[in-house]
Amino acid sequence: MKVPPRILAIAGSDSSGGAGIQADIKTVTMLGGYAMTAVTAVTAQNTLGVQAIAPIEAGLVAQQIASCAADIGVDAVKIGMLHDSEIMHVVAESLGGQEGLAGKPVVLDPVMIATSGAALIAPDATETMKARLFPLATLITPNLPELEYLAGRTLRTTALMQEGAAQLARAHGCHVLAKGGHTDDARIIDLLVAPDGSASYFEHDRIDTRHTHGTGCTLSSAIATLLGHGQPLGNAVRLARQFVLRAIEAAPGFGAGHGPLGHQGVRTLA
Repeated sequence: MKVPPRILAIAGSDSSGGAGIQADIKTVTMLGGYAMTAVTAVTAQNTLGVQAIAPIEAGLVAQQIASCAADIGVDAVKIGMLHDSEIMHVVAESLGGQEGLAGKPVVLDPVMIATSGAALIAPDATETMKARLFPLATLITPNLPELEYLAGRTLRTTALMQEGAAQLARAHGCHVLAKGGHTDDARIIDLLVAPDGSASYFEHDRIDTRHTHGTGCTLSSAIATLLGHGQPLGNAVRLARQFVLRAIEAAPGFGAGHGPLGHQGVRTLA
């Protein structure tokens, strides 16, 4: 039997199961990986919004990472919600200094705003994320509002989105997957931009659905899992996008707001 890649998800918990650690575990499992977690925050949330957030003490976050890396081992890392600067510092220190983590692929979803519009990180944490974590990332996966916030300007066309992603990629020496779901384009166009500014385009028709809770978490953990399997980055992005689209199509219809995806309904990728 093939040994599954060991994927460490460092992210917050979603009590309703649609996003965060719960979406990461479902995604990693469905794609043939072995899921481990370092929980950074506990949230009370559902399809209607985030009702409460309680961050985990930073030292405990670091210990969760160390416990997984020291015994099980790690083949790829997905980072989601980190909430505050103190947690970001310990995650950066762990990735840079923990034996078994150096050089592993790191997919960073810069979670700042929930689908419902709720802020998910402390106001001063963005600069810490950029300074400490972006340089350690293999890939950053901002949605358009996050990319605009990071770039400090409006990017409502694909051309402007590519400029903003290239700016971010050059500044931090990593790849950027700019997700175009919030543009005014007729189709959704995602851009994978390298540090040298070169770009690959991925696009699909818009899906008329309210069931999009956890799409960013699912995409980033899918890419991390596929990188753990040894896929090259471009192919990992392509297959991960297929997984997300099929999970949207398989959504169970739960909740009165932005409903969860149907991870368990995705059987094969090509």
